[in-house]
Amino acid sequence: MDALEFIRVRELDVAVRIWNPKATRTLIAWHGLARHGGDFAALARELGSEWRIIAPDTPGRGLSSWSLFPAHDYLYSHYITIAVALLDHYELDQVDWLGTSMGGLLGMLIAADAQHRSRISRLILNDVGPELNKEGLIALSSYFGVTHRFNNFADLKAELTEHYASFGITCEEEWRELALNSARRLPDGSWTYHFDPRIGEQFIHDTPRDTWADWANIRCPLMVIRGETSTLLDAETLPKMAEVQPTLTTLTVTGCGHAPMLNTPEQVTPIRHFLDAPARTHRERAATAAPTLLSWLTRQWQRWFHR
Repeated sequence: MDALEFIRVRELDVAVRIWNPKATRTLIAWHGLARHGGDFAALARELGSEWRIIAPDTPGRGLSSWSLFPAHDYLYSHYITIAVALLDHYELDQVDWLGTSMGGLLGMLIAADAQHRSRISRLILNDVGPELNKEGLIALSSYFGVTHRFNNFADLKAELTEHYASFGITCEEEWRELALNSARRLPDGSWTYHFDPRIGEQFIHDTPRDTWADWANIRCPLMVIRGETSTLLDAETLPKMAEVQPTLTTLTVTGCGHAPMLNTPEQVTPIRHFLDAPARTHRERAATAAPTLLSWLTRQWQRWFHR
């Protein structure tokens, strides 16, 4: 990390980690439910000095403020407000967006929104999509909705290594760094994770929505990355996503589950190729989007009347 800035959005301080701040190209990198922007250090290294990586810590995680009103602040609608405020702060009229899990859904909602969709020029989803495995979601909410307390750092590291084994990390040094960046002391001297346990209330308070409709409304170039053994994004979902968005680029990462860490050349090189490919013009996208949306609506009608 080359810079750390704190941006005030309403009553919360949002920590923003930046790599290569003077680079000519910018990528927003947004983390998953219980992680933080520091997870993208390896991605920044692999992409190289050409890219400025802007990676915020969502409120309740990392170095950002914890909310006194989780039912109001730990919601996608509020995350969208924060994201747009950050784009305005950095004067980014259009930007490429890569999001892991929750960060990918956040990018998807912005790219589908009629008011804000023009802000995202390319969208990369890391192990997330418009249809998620319900058992995987329940497991996430159950684990992250309680306080985890450890008597010593070694115990925290051991559980973290077991819980995040699906990240595909193979280097002991990387595990230790991940643990150090994921830990905080409690007043009694014990250890816990960096995040506010109340972030899990998002699963209670957030309003359900038809994210397939959001997926169909996206007009920018799209890429989805899936961990080979993901418990959140089923393999059967990728063809359905491509049916709605025929120009979708897909990548399956072997040896990973939910979610690939994006820390190796094998994972990052396809991302670079996607970002370097010329974006299709708005007119070309519009020409293919109309029949795509029509076909999606047709399928919805067929599913409804053939239940």
